[in-house]
Amino acid sequence: MPFLIIVLIIVVLAIAVSCVKIVPQAQAFVVERLGAYQGTWSVGFHVKVPLIDKVARRVNLKEQVADFPPQPVITKDNVTMRIDTVVFYQITDPKLFTYGVENPMMAIENLTATTLRNIIGDLELDQTLTSRETINTKMRAQLDIATDPWGIKVNRVELKNIIPPAEIQNAMEKQMKAERERREAVTRAEGEKKARILEAEGEKESAILRAEAEKQSAILRAEAQKEKMIREAEGEAEAILKVQQAHADGLRMLKDASADEAVLKLKSLEAFEKVADGKANTILLPAELSGIASVGAVLKTVTGHKE
Repeated sequence: MPFLIIVLIIVVLAIAVSCVKIVPQAQAFVVERLGAYQGTWSVGFHVKVPLIDKVARRVNLKEQVADFPPQPVITKDNVTMRIDTVVFYQITDPKLFTYGVENPMMAIENLTATTLRNIIGDLELDQTLTSRETINTKMRAQLDIATDPWGIKVNRVELKNIIPPAEIQNAMEKQMKAERERREAVTRAEGEKKARILEAEGEKESAILRAEAEKQSAILRAEAQKEKMIREAEGEAEAILKVQQAHADGLRMLKDASADEAVLKLKSLEAFEKVADGKANTILLPAELSGIASVGAVLKTVTGHKE
């Protein structure tokens, strides 16, 4: 008898412990009572009625990622390619997620494949390869609308890989290679053109600098020659001025000393002597000088000859 009581107590404790539920963060429990939906437990401590209530489903409320395998699609220009997609989704209503569709992940995968085929079927190959963002936006909008009755919100859809047929891949690689070679050729041609332009500009600049240097040199030489001629002319003019000034000063001194006419005439003869400078053989004297007694001596001195 005591053994049965102990067993009964253990069973009761086990049932009581099993009825205590703690819901962790970012999760929700869908609870049923006698097979019917009872409620959704959020984060925290909960107790269910034993043998009547049960946790029908534990739902993860975090954003989740579904990576689906490549799906064959046909473009508008009848090119068959394979595209795999990645769907980022989040469960917003645990009740709808539990009772809205039998297999939510399979439903999302099939819905993604059919939506992708519908979108790609309206695009040609080139548009498909260059319109990833447009395809992603259209798929996200359509999937979000379709999955709303299932309590699922599609946040983002990305085309992971676009795999065209092998022959198209080879053609694309050849085209890319040709385009790369063309760009390299254009780059080389532009580089050579720039080099020639720089070289021509350098030669032009050098010629301009040489011409400028020659011009400046010629100007400097002309200015130096001009300055020399000016200096020489100024020197000659100054010498003549000084001679004339000295002669005028001499005459003024004689005049101030009350020199008679004979002395003035002798001074004039002395001036003739300086003019002759010993090089003249004959000097014509003015008539007024012929009467001077010392004319002969002066002439001897001027001409440098004896009678």
